[in-house]
Amino acid sequence: MRGWEAPVFSERTSVGLDVHARSVAAAGLDSVTGQVWEHRLRPDSAAITAWLAELPGPVAVTYEAGPTGFGLARDLTAAGIRCEVAAPSKIRRAPGDRVKTDARDALLLARLLRMDDLSPVTVPSIEQEAARDLVRAREDCRTDLMRARHRLSKLLLRHGLVWDRPQAWTQAHDRWLRQLLAYRDWPAGTGTALEAAYQTVATTTARRDRLDAEIVETAEHSEFTPTVRRLGCLRGISTLTGFALAVEIGDWTRFSGASIGAYVGLTLPASTPPAPAAVRARSPRPATPTSVGCWSRPPGITDRYIGPGRRCRTGGPWPRSLPRSVVMPATGGCIGSG
Repeated sequence: MRGWEAPVFSERTSVGLDVHARSVAAAGLDSVTGQVWEHRLRPDSAAITAWLAELPGPVAVTYEAGPTGFGLARDLTAAGIRCEVAAPSKIRRAPGDRVKTDARDALLLARLLRMDDLSPVTVPSIEQEAARDLVRAREDCRTDLMRARHRLSKLLLRHGLVWDRPQAWTQAHDRWLRQLLAYRDWPAGTGTALEAAYQTVATTTARRDRLDAEIVETAEHSEFTPTVRRLGCLRGISTLTGFALAVEIGDWTRFSGASIGAYVGLTLPASTPPAPAAVRARSPRPATPTSVGCWSRPPGITDRYIGPGRRCRTGGPWPRSLPRSVVMPATGGCIGSG
């Protein structure tokens, strides 16, 4: 990562925690004596801190990022204990290690922390996490609104009703929907279903508008305001998009110009170098001979068929002095497609 490096392990004891909603599996490793401690704790910061105080100090702790959040990391840091939150997707495991238990996971984290072989994630502040909750709530609402609109439009489509204008979900489209619900003689079940689907769209739209207003207000008076204003100078980035980028990325020094596009989904990450031009131009389907002759053509080009009972010579490149459609003397096969 650019602009940031993980601290070198200098403590005596490394501790790995496998944190769950109702229990925490802990494993401590003494780098001086090699002694290992294993314990199961309650998911409470005070209980975990008290157990860590019993180990030979100083102590460093790590656990995987997950649904339990970053509250434990903040509490341990406030208690003077170095705590790193590891990225789960970058934890190295042996190819044959298929036994996965809480105790083994905790011990693996302790060993990787001791070897400085973890990729930690940035622990956000309480304000940053609150802003992320707001952005993600708006994204969930957008997904719910899209599904609600699809259900309503497809329900009308089953009854032969289609909005025939270019723009849907406008004020004119909303008036058309309300007229259908009010003046059409629907069967009892269909009318109830349509009314429920329309109410879902209306309430979800109102919820999205409230979240949009809250995001705009927060973007104007928060620690993310300078970043949002800089991003707003770019074409196509509004306040909502700029605030989401500023909140989710957080530390911009983690990325370079080549990696930021893959993170936000604008480009695909480069995994393999592009193939040479000659390989890309080659057809994946080679020319195959038949019992009555062969196709004498370059890959990917349809050429005329050579008469029955005649074959091409086998092997070697095609003579430059002859065109592709010239029949060569029969020597027992067809020339290769290259």
